[in-house]
Amino acid sequence: MKSLNTLLAALTVLGASMSVQADDTFAGLTYGQTSDKVRKSSGLEQNLGNQNTDGIIGKDDTWGVRLGRINDDGRYYATYDNVSGTHNGLKLRQENLLGSYDLFYPLGSSTKLFGGASAGLTKLTQDSPGASRDSDIGYAVGLQGGVLQQVSDNASVELGYRYLRSNASTDLGERGESKQGALRLTSSAQTYLSANYRF
Repeated sequence: MKSLNTLLAALTVLGASMSVQADDTFAGLTYGQTSDKVRKSSGLEQNLGNQNTDGIIGKDDTWGVRLGRINDDGRYYATYDNVSGTHNGLKLRQENLLGSYDLFYPLGSSTKLFGGASAGLTKLTQDSPGASRDSDIGYAVGLQGGVLQQVSDNASVELGYRYLRSNASTDLGERGESKQGALRLTSSAQTYLSANYRF
C-alpha cells in the first residue's frame, strides 16, 4: 500500500507541474495487440510440464481509452486498456491503468515523433475453465514511443509501441481443490493505433 500511495503522489505532482504548460485537453481511443511474458511457479511447472504460458496472451486484441492534456512540446494522460487471451485451456485477462508523459520531436508541420514513460497498475485475472477464478493487482512501469500524425486542427492519429514490466500474479487450481501453483506476469509488449481529438 505504501508503494501505491507513493506512485499516486508522484503522478499527482507530475500532473500539477505539467498543467501550467499544457493548453488543451485531448481524448483518444486505442486499438492494438498485446503479447505477455508469463512465468510459472515451480509448483505449476510440475503440474503443467513444459506448457508455454507466454502464449496465453499472445498478439491478442487490446482496446483502450485515454484522457489528458497536450501542448506543442508534449503531453500527459491517463490510459485504461484491457486484453484477454486463451491458450491450452488457460485464460488470462490483463487490465492496465496508467499515467504517462510523452515528449514530442517535430518532423514537419504535421508529423511528430514521441517518446516517454508510463507508470501505474496492472490487474491480472485468471479465469480458466474448470479452475477457481483469481486476480491480483501489481505495479506497471515502462516506456513508449511512436509517431503522431495531425490530420486536422483537432484530430490526430498515432502508431505506437509500449513495453511494460509488472509483478501481478494469480493462483491456478481446480475448483474446490488446493492450488497447483501461480502465474506471474513479468512483462507485456503492445503495438497500437490511436485516434485522438483535441479540444
